[in-house]
Amino acid sequence: MNNEEDFLQKDSTRDEGNETEDNSMNKLRRKKVTKPHVCSTDVGEMDMSNSNDCMRDSSQILAPPQLSSRMKHIRQAMAKNRLQFVRFEATDLHGVSRSKTIPAHFFQEKVSHGVCMPRGYLEVIPNPKDSEMNRIRATCFNSDIVLMPEISTFRVLPWADRTARVICDTFTVTGEPLLTSPRYIAKRQLSQLEASGFSLLSAFICDFCIFGVPEFLNSKTISFPASTFLNNHDQPFMQELVDGLYHTGANVESFSSSTRPGQMEICFLPEFGISSADNAFTLRTGVKEVARKYNYISSFFIETGFCNSGILSHSLWDVDRKKNMFCSTSGTEQLTITGKKWLAGLLKHSAALSCLMAPTVSCRKRYSKDSKDLKDSVPTTWGYNDNSCIFNIKCHGEKGTRIENKLGSATANPYLVLAATVAAGLDGLHSSNEVLAGPDESTDFYQAETSEIPLKLEDALVALEEDQCLRQALGETFIRYFVAMKKYELENEEIAAERNKFLEYFI
Repeated sequence: MNNEEDFLQKDSTRDEGNETEDNSMNKLRRKKVTKPHVCSTDVGEMDMSNSNDCMRDSSQILAPPQLSSRMKHIRQAMAKNRLQFVRFEATDLHGVSRSKTIPAHFFQEKVSHGVCMPRGYLEVIPNPKDSEMNRIRATCFNSDIVLMPEISTFRVLPWADRTARVICDTFTVTGEPLLTSPRYIAKRQLSQLEASGFSLLSAFICDFCIFGVPEFLNSKTISFPASTFLNNHDQPFMQELVDGLYHTGANVESFSSSTRPGQMEICFLPEFGISSADNAFTLRTGVKEVARKYNYISSFFIETGFCNSGILSHSLWDVDRKKNMFCSTSGTEQLTITGKKWLAGLLKHSAALSCLMAPTVSCRKRYSKDSKDLKDSVPTTWGYNDNSCIFNIKCHGEKGTRIENKLGSATANPYLVLAATVAAGLDGLHSSNEVLAGPDESTDFYQAETSEIPLKLEDALVALEEDQCLRQALGETFIRYFVAMKKYELENEEIAAERNKFLEYFI
């Protein structure tokens, strides 16, 4: 851990000042993107518009006059619902919500000035008791950061008493965006995509498990699933969850029981921009709180030692969001040249992508669950309408043509999944030599490099560190923090302890 230790001992301000937002897509055409300070979304009407439209200059803090119109509608919603509290939520590196709750009458003041939180809560490890990390010390780690709310995400929480929430972006106390913030990284990649003339339509498909709650909460006693969920006999829980998600802006397209007793699957409605990751982030907290009301525990971890799947279904559209750039007009079920290039980028970077999308030892077990051979890696597979493939291409008309990225587990941070997928796809568009298409635009194409997915997390970390495209796209600061965190976990946690962590931390 010496390299990580040296890195984390550097001055945070200097490190962030040297960070560049240029990435390996610098050969794509670019245009200056002006980000408006506020979005015109009317909170009072619960508009479900995409929050990437509301991207503000992340180096500035909004002034009170700019918020007056929006705050008027929020005050009306707060009075109508007799709100007492507002949660300021931000994602940590694991994709779990870290929040501070304030009395509602302080909300307008906190919108202008933000809410402070210890930086270590968001950056390193799940258990705050271990946040000193004796082998990783840094002044920047022990400092405060500021949670600044994105007002378009303000929603009354149906599953919490007289409480609302707002999703926040994170800044240093000097007003600079926190370069380890997964949401900031995702928004930056979406901005790069827009500058290249494209937009992303995406949706997460997440599995989770429902367990009965024993009198004493301990991972060893949580051993029986809520088996009635296998046949959807017990509807009230899912009905309240789906209805609650809708009122928080996360539209559920469908839900169903999955392959195991107590295992459920939720498919969100596709949305443009950052909203898809916001929806998955909302689910992670919402499902826990609703489950407790029904005397259940929800978890993204399966008792057999595997993690539930977390699929990112996505398609590339023009910047005006009117044309699906993956959908062929030839009438054949195949990707366009643009789609093939995007897929080639995903295949090329699949090893590094897997590190971010299956970031634990247990997550990676499912890569080899059907293989009896003892190998260090497995091939990256792709196919048309083949659910066994890692990248499954579905050609169901203009709105239904998409790629399902099935590398991920439900425990992965949805913002990192979104950001890394965009970065890899953009590199595929940039590297035109990745695709060889015939004159009839056949489905034949080749990759410059063979794609293999490491089965060991240690090897996946090496792949991430060696992937220059993702390093530049996601940022050196983030990569070094992420790798340091994962190496620390590998050195200090056994598999049995990991099971404990998942059932206690990810429930």
